[in-house]
Order: sequence, then C-alpha cells, then structure tokens
Amino acid sequence: MDSEQGEREAIREARLWQGNGWTAKVIKNEDDDGWAVAMTPDGQVEPALVGPWTMGRDKKNPKPLDTAAFNTLVKTAAEFVRRHEQQLHATLHQQIEITHDGRRVVVTLDIEPDEESPSAMLRATDAAGEVLGEASVSPGFKLTRARAGAWAEADFSAQSVR
Repeated sequence: MDSEQGEREAIREARLWQGNGWTAKVIKNEDDDGWAVAMTPDGQVEPALVGPWTMGRDKKNPKPLDTAAFNTLVKTAAEFVRRHEQQLHATLHQQIEITHDGRRVVVTLDIEPDEESPSAMLRATDAAGEVLGEASVSPGFKLTRARAGAWAEADFSAQSVR
C-alpha cells in the first residue's frame, strides 16, 4: 500500500484515529468520571497502552484527538512496546561472564516460553565461541554468578545444574 492510499484510508475522528500502524480510541475511564485513550497496534485486538486523556473545555466530554496529539501518542505507545520487548528479551536471554581456569567464560540462559512445553538451555562458551558445556534446565532456572561458577567448577556437567 502506498502512503497516499494509506492516508485516504486513515480515520481522523474526534475520538478515533488510525494511522502510522496504530489506532487511538478515546474511551470512558471505567475508574472515574474522566476519559482514557487506548493505543492499539494494527493487527492486535488488545491495546498496548491505555492512559488518561484530557477533558475538553466543557469539563464533561473528552478533548478531540488531533494530529499533534496522535503523533505524540504513537511515539509514546511505540516506546512503551519497545521497552516491554527489551525487558522480555532480557528475561528470556540472560548472560553472565565469569572467569574459570584463568579464562573468560560466557554463560547464557535461553528460555523458550512455549505455553505447552516451555524449556531452557544453559550454555557456556569461551572467548573464541567454543562451547564448553550445555545443559537443559527448567525455565524457572535462576542464572546467577554463583550458580555459573559452581557449574564451571563441576566442569560444566549437565547433571550438576539441576
């Protein structure tokens, strides 16, 4: 779809805007008498971010959406999603560096959060990238410097990391 066609199809209403891969919808705040705005990425059902929205001049109805507000909302929501993805990546792919036998060893924990059968792999590599050991561990395994060191002391034995 070219940008001209995308602009023709974009929705620009007081309480509903679509464009730049997002939909902004001004909704009644269920917790009080105010308003909120829900930011939903294209192709998603649930909003990625819901935040307070400004009241209009009559102090009863919401302020209408406009280009500047929508662009700010898109930027904020995209940053929120990016930070969430970074946090999730950091949780699922952890890394610790230790020194073992006088050399630097990188110990990684990679978690596959499959709903039916989650799994995790612990791996130790040297500075050249050579794998020193691998072990399948519980997805709930906590990678700490102490545990990585103990695994190294056990010569990266798969049985020693349970």
